[in-house]
Amino acid sequence: MTTRDAQPDPGADAAGGEEAVAAAADRLRSSALGRLASSEGGLTAAGILDAVGGVRGIVEAVLPGLAFLVVYTFTNDLVWSVGAPLVLGACFVVARLVQRQNVVPAIAGVAGMALSGFLALRTGNGEDYFVVGFVTNAAYGAALLLSVLVGWPLIGLAAGLLAGDATGWRRDRRVRRWMAGATLGWVAFFALRLVVQVPLYFAQAVEALALTKLVMGTPMYAVLLALTVVVVRGVLRASSAADRADAAKVS
Repeated sequence: MTTRDAQPDPGADAAGGEEAVAAAADRLRSSALGRLASSEGGLTAAGILDAVGGVRGIVEAVLPGLAFLVVYTFTNDLVWSVGAPLVLGACFVVARLVQRQNVVPAIAGVAGMALSGFLALRTGNGEDYFVVGFVTNAAYGAALLLSVLVGWPLIGLAAGLLAGDATGWRRDRRVRRWMAGATLGWVAFFALRLVVQVPLYFAQAVEALALTKLVMGTPMYAVLLALTVVVVRGVLRASSAADRADAAKVS
């Protein structure tokens, strides 16, 4: 093999990158979020419900936390309080396996609950059950904030992929500002969770912490998701209309 033969092919690398972007776009469009964002009939309760995982997704997200709250409130027994959500999570996994549905969300939920339970049982403090959630919220918020700081807000990237042009939105300064603002809205969402819940953690207010986590979970997520879709869709449509008007003037 000659030195020239060993050189990488820039064209092949570029083609591979384009294929990866196209594949990511296809997966995003086929997801519940993609269907919600691209629906021509506007936002519907059914579309929002689908985007947050449907009735099953909501049950799997809410019921374990509710079980922890109820059991801990009435028994103050950490073992039972940690065990109840795990049993429910295991039931969710089995139900998905029996129905031959995607088990990844349920397994991920069980893994998170197992880690949370381990931390709480290890220290003997009920409030430590929520530490994993704090880390997760901080990580999501930091990643979103970093994307804004480097000029590639993640909401813009997602909107671009759904629109079929991953980077075209960056050509319009106004659109870039809106995408950054929408992404910062999600940063504020994750930060608000921490601002409200971390003081409860240090106050050892386990019941209040469990309750606020439930309230600031799926309900707030669904509202912010719907608001984000409305804003982003409106911004992209306004930008597209402005581009058509400019093109008409030139012609």
